[in-house]
Amino acid sequence: MRPCLSSGLMDVLIHLFVGLHIVGIAALLGGFLTQLKAMGRGEARFVPGMLHGALTMLVTGAILVGLNQADDHHVNNIKIGIKLALLVVILGLVYVKRDEEKVDKSLFGLVGALTTVNIFIAVLWT
Repeated sequence: MRPCLSSGLMDVLIHLFVGLHIVGIAALLGGFLTQLKAMGRGEARFVPGMLHGALTMLVTGAILVGLNQADDHHVNNIKIGIKLALLVVILGLVYVKRDEEKVDKSLFGLVGALTTVNIFIAVLWT
């Protein structure tokens, strides 16, 4: 089946959404890293950028799967499923605890660890 967009345009769209996906992960991980000192004092909180970054990752990730499938690229559904499951846990924790002035160190650390694992899955699992 032939894609409805030219290959060049599809490549541009895919690269655009990969860039936006990276912006999302940067917001999530950057928000986490800015709170490390506060985490050491037991005063870390989920900043709004972390929620926005996780949501950006979710939306752009779904779009990337669709664009790649539409362009007849192989999509590793197991890899995507694992990344999605990790992101749902991250998003759930950040969303539920977003208004709390202090987040438990273990929950905050878990979000950072899951975010890092998600990055390494994306980069190393080919």
